[in-house]
Amino acid sequence: MSKREDYKRFIVFCLASLVILAQAAVFAYVWYDYYRELIFEPFWRKGNWVLIAIYALLDVMFSKLYGGLKVGYLKRIDVFYSLTLATICTNVVTYFQITLINRWFLPPWRIIEMTGIQIVIIIVWTIGSRYIYSRIYRARRLLVIYGERDPGDLIHKMDSRKDKYNITGKVHADAGEKEIHRMMKDYDGVIIWDLPSNIRNQYLKYCFAHSIRCYFSPKISDIIVTGSERIHLFDTPLLVSKNMGLSVEQRAAKRLLDIVVSGIGIVVASPLMLIIAVLVKAYDGGPVFYYQDRLTIKGTPFKICKFRSMCVDSEKNGARLASKHDSRITPVGRVLRNLHLDELPQLFNVFKGEMSLVGPRPERKSIMKEYQKELPEFYYRLKVKAGLTGYAQVYGKYNTTPYDKLKLDLYYIENYSFLLDIKLLFMTVKIFFQKEVSEGVEDTQVNALKDSSLSESAAKEEPSGDAASDKRIS
Repeated sequence: MSKREDYKRFIVFCLASLVILAQAAVFAYVWYDYYRELIFEPFWRKGNWVLIAIYALLDVMFSKLYGGLKVGYLKRIDVFYSLTLATICTNVVTYFQITLINRWFLPPWRIIEMTGIQIVIIIVWTIGSRYIYSRIYRARRLLVIYGERDPGDLIHKMDSRKDKYNITGKVHADAGEKEIHRMMKDYDGVIIWDLPSNIRNQYLKYCFAHSIRCYFSPKISDIIVTGSERIHLFDTPLLVSKNMGLSVEQRAAKRLLDIVVSGIGIVVASPLMLIIAVLVKAYDGGPVFYYQDRLTIKGTPFKICKFRSMCVDSEKNGARLASKHDSRITPVGRVLRNLHLDELPQLFNVFKGEMSLVGPRPERKSIMKEYQKELPEFYYRLKVKAGLTGYAQVYGKYNTTPYDKLKLDLYYIENYSFLLDIKLLFMTVKIFFQKEVSEGVEDTQVNALKDSSLSESAAKEEPSGDAASDKRIS
C-alpha cells in the first residue's frame, strides 16, 4: 500500500509540474517576445530566468492555495475553476511586477491574451490529467462501520464522488470486532461513522496497527484537542488546551487587518454599492438596507447591515432562513445573493469593530436558541468575533447542518493564525461563483436543522475509554 501511495504521489507531482511548466513557458514567450523589448533597460540572461522562475513560483503558490493541483481529489470542474483563478491572480501580480520593473504602466493586452491561451491549456490539462489518473487509480472500495445513526446521509454525499469513493459495504458495530476485522480485509479502507469514542478508538488503533486507511467524522472534543499545545517539561507527554479564544497579540493583529482591509474595501466598493442601492430602491421603493440583530463575541448583540434582498414584509410570520425557492427574495435580491453582494455593507460593521473579516457567521438570537435545544455546544462559536466570511463559509454551505457548522467554526477557533485569516480571505474569492455555497435550506425548513440531524446534534461529553466521547441525544 505504501508503494502504491508513493507512486500515486509521483504521478500527481508529474502532472502538476507539467501544467506549471506549460504556464511558465507561455509567460516566457510573452516576456521575451513583447515586454522585455519595451523596457528601457532590459534584464541580462540570468535576470530573465529569475523573472520566469518567480512567475512559476507564484503560479505554484496560488494553485496550491486554491487547490488547483489536486488531481483526483477535487471534481474536474473544481480543478479547472481553481486553476483558472490561480492563473488570473498570478498574471495580475506579474503585470504589476513588470510595471515596477518598467517604472510605469505597460499595455496589458498581451497579458490578457496570454491568460486566454493559458485557460485553453488548463482545459486540455484538466481533461487529460483526470483521464490519466482515473485510468491508473480506481475508486477506493470502502466499508462503513456505523452505530445507532444510519449512515444514509453520509453515503449520499460520498456517492457524489463515485470517481474517488465506492462504498460497497456497511456493517453495524453490533456485529462485533472479530467479524468487522475479518470484513476489513476485503476493502481498501473503512469509514467509522458516528460511534461512541471508546468503540471508535479501538477501530482506529486496529487500523493504525494494520496500515488500513480510515475515514471518520471528528467529534467536538476531537476538534478542541487539535488546538492543544504540547508540553515537553516531563517524560510524560502532556497537552494543554487553554480554551481562552484568541490571545492579546492575535486579537491586535486581527483587528489591524480588519481596519486596513475593510477601509480599503469600503473605498473601492463604494461605486458598486451606490449602483446596488439605486437598483434595490428602484425595484419596489422600499428601504435600501436591512438591519437585523445578530450575536457576536460572548453573545454581544449588534445590528448587522445588509442590502435588502427580500420583500419589505418578509418576516411578518417570524424569522426563518432563506430556502432554495424562497418567494420572499426579489429578482434584484436573488442576483445579489448569488454573487454575495448583499453582504458588502457589512464592511462597515467590520470597520466599527462589531465584526471581523474572518470568523463564525453571526446568528440571530431566536435561531441560536433553536439550535441550542438540540446542540447545547453551539454557543462555543461565540469565543471570537462574528465574521464576514469564515471557515464554515469556505468549506461548507449556507444549508450546512448546525452540528457540522459548529465543528468547522471550532476548527477555525482552535487552529487560528494570522496566515489562516489571509488564506480564508483569498479562498472566499473562490466561492463567489459557486452556486451550491449560497443554496438555501429546503422549502419546508425554517432553519438548517434537518430531521436526520436531530440525533447528531447534541454532543454530550462522556468520559469513556481512553478519550472523552460525544454521546448523541436522540
